[in-house]
Amino acid sequence: MAIWHDIEASGEAEYSDWHTRQHMPERLGVPGFLAGRRGVDWDLAHQRWFTLYETRTLEVLSSDGYRARLNNPTPWSNRVQPNFRNFARSACVLSASTGRGFGGAMATIRLNTREAELAGFEAAADRLAHRIALIDGVCGAHLGVAAPQTTRAKTRESELRASTGEDVFDAVVLVDGVGRRELRRVLPDVQKLLDAALTITSHLAGIYDLAYLLTAEDVA
Repeated sequence: MAIWHDIEASGEAEYSDWHTRQHMPERLGVPGFLAGRRGVDWDLAHQRWFTLYETRTLEVLSSDGYRARLNNPTPWSNRVQPNFRNFARSACVLSASTGRGFGGAMATIRLNTREAELAGFEAAADRLAHRIALIDGVCGAHLGVAAPQTTRAKTRESELRASTGEDVFDAVVLVDGVGRRELRRVLPDVQKLLDAALTITSHLAGIYDLAYLLTAEDVA
């Protein structure tokens, strides 16, 4: 599950506290959730926050355990979530993943392409991921196709964000790097590899510094 958003300025400090102390541990307590990380770019005026949840399978995101959390937000969640703005979120089917460990920053590239191109993206994903991961400064590459139908069901939490809007995208490329400087340097090379592999109708890229990382073992 990949999520980009902003927070109303008056609620940003509380958001970080809530997300670290309650929300992410709550999510990682759901069976099938493996890891969660929050990233931030304080210089961005649009979608400065990024969150990635890794799950064992796509079906975890429609499981009874996950739905129970979504439909029973805590009092703290009820107070914080209406502050979300400029929301973009989708479950994703992992097409390829390579690398080891977690980097100090992550580049995210959301892609829109012709529907017929998605099969080609999936076919080329493993080769692309390994080529990206070989670039100096990169420690991992993860490519996926959006599966918005998995997260489109209305829940009590989605009602709390009813006024935020929700952007859509077709596919995503996540590049783990040792730091922001390194990812800024290699991002044009990554984009060239993607442009050579498929026809992209639009893309949106950002680099997020790691703000918090939690695994299921941390909350077991």
